Amino acid sequence: MPPPLSVPAWLWAATIATLLGLILLDLIIVNRRPHKVTIAESARWIVFYIGCAVAFGAGVWIFGGDEHAAAYITGYITEYTLSVDNLFIFMLIMANFAVPAIHQHRVLLIGIMMALVMRGIFIGVGAQAVQRFSWVFWLFGGILIYTAWKFAFNNNDDEEYDPNGGVVRLVRRLFPVTDTYHGSRLTIKQDGRRMLTPMFIVIIAIGGADLVFAVDSIPAIFGITQDAYLVFAANAFALMGLRQLYFLLGGLVEKLVYLTYGLAVILGFIGVKLVLHALHENELPFINGGEHVTWVPEINNWVSLAVIVTVLTVTTVASMIKSRRDTRRAADQSVSGQPVSEQPVSEQPVSGQSVSGQSVSQPADQASN
Repeated sequence: MPPPLSVPAWLWAATIATLLGLILLDLIIVNRRPHKVTIAESARWIVFYIGCAVAFGAGVWIFGGDEHAAAYITGYITEYTLSVDNLFIFMLIMANFAVPAIHQHRVLLIGIMMALVMRGIFIGVGAQAVQRFSWVFWLFGGILIYTAWKFAFNNNDDEEYDPNGGVVRLVRRLFPVTDTYHGSRLTIKQDGRRMLTPMFIVIIAIGGADLVFAVDSIPAIFGITQDAYLVFAANAFALMGLRQLYFLLGGLVEKLVYLTYGLAVILGFIGVKLVLHALHENELPFINGGEHVTWVPEINNWVSLAVIVTVLTVTTVASMIKSRRDTRRAADQSVSGQPVSEQPVSEQPVSGQSVSGQSVSQPADQASN
């Protein structure tokens, strides 16, 4: 792996300021006119954010060289792909809390801002760890190989993510929460006391879910590059484009039936790459007497990029073929009068649902601040 880029403090500051500016612009647009995000609008924002990510990659190529550019592009694609798998959980959270369609964009934006801050902390700690302790590569490699095994062989549909788990339960226990939404407000004053709204809870759930996902994604990108600047940039651009991808794909994510297996291959591949790198950097006394194992091959970033793109292409095409075949089979069965097994479809929740699944109405902001 190439040595990390020498990034001055002013460039770090400029990069973070630019990212915050983009997020602030998005937040201002959302606050000015809350609305249900259309497919066309999502597509335009995705093109914009991908364009920003590509422009950043071009800058890395020009000023940092092709190896660092390949590392950034590979990391960005990997993080973005892992984020697509996370959309299943986001859909589950949105449906469970019955988030009104006009506020879903705001929920995702604030939740992802929280996730970006937490990932930044993880990346800083991880970068210091991989520079000081070579055994961290073994740890990250083991995490990725285990996660790949779970994706490939333990993908049990019965093991559903609990949107009300962990931090959400703790917040509910510590603070009073209203039963209904009050526009986009996070807190209201009701009966003389300050209360949280379901909007606050769902943002915590989104941010917490992404923090859990970081356990896979952060080791994965450190398996591609140990450059903290590139790791942070790839994560930031992947996260910023994620919420628009949520609205663009919607229920189409369920058609990517082989995506989990593709992710298993990708994570397994990066895990093996990390193990090979750990052998090269070995300092553990019980392996080769604490000496580096130089005879094992190292996988460069261009090979990693080719493998990841190939796996994604194959799994996407195979998923589309299977989805089309299943649709045709269902149509044939319907015409012939045979019973057709219904496939669960993720639906956008409506504002008439409550966070507990019961019917509620949207109050007209009768509570006072």
